[in-house]
Order: sequence, then C-alpha cells, then structure tokens
Amino acid sequence: MAVKRAKIIIRGKVQGVYFRDYTKSEALKLGLSGWVRNLKDGNSVETVIEGEVENFKQMIKWLKSGSPGARVEDIEIKDERPTGDTAPFNIRF
Repeated sequence: MAVKRAKIIIRGKVQGVYFRDYTKSEALKLGLSGWVRNLKDGNSVETVIEGEVENFKQMIKWLKSGSPGARVEDIEIKDERPTGDTAPFNIRF
C-alpha cells in the first residue's frame, strides 16, 4: 500500500465556517491521520494529512472546495516524507 503525506495551507473564507470540523470528519471517513488548525492570520487553515494514496487524493479534492460555508481561494501543498502516523485525525488549537 502506497502512503503519501503533505502539509497543506488552505486560504480564503475558511475560518468561522466549521472548516476544521468538516475536515476532521472527511479525513476520518477516509481513514487518514494528521491534524488541522486555524492560522493566526484569520483567513487560512493548515493541515497535515497522511494515508493511502487514493484516499489522500480524495481528501485533496475535498479541500479544494471545503465545508458548505467555505470559499477556498488557494491551496498550497508541500509533500513530506510519510512518518507512519496512524493516530486518528484531530483538530489542533
């Protein structure tokens, strides 16, 4: 099973629209590990996801549109070396 990991910054109207909760729900549904948090700039969210390549790709596709109230303007993906993380996806504060 091929595994992929990346740090991703999502910019736009992604705070105050339950983006983190929806992201966590989607990641758990796809069996991905990692985390999500708001950034201090007020209009960006950072997430790290790791998991099976096909599920990873589905998550990236989801992040490009996000939660129902979100308006994603930009997504920046930086690949990282997989760590073998299997902890459940969580929200960081």
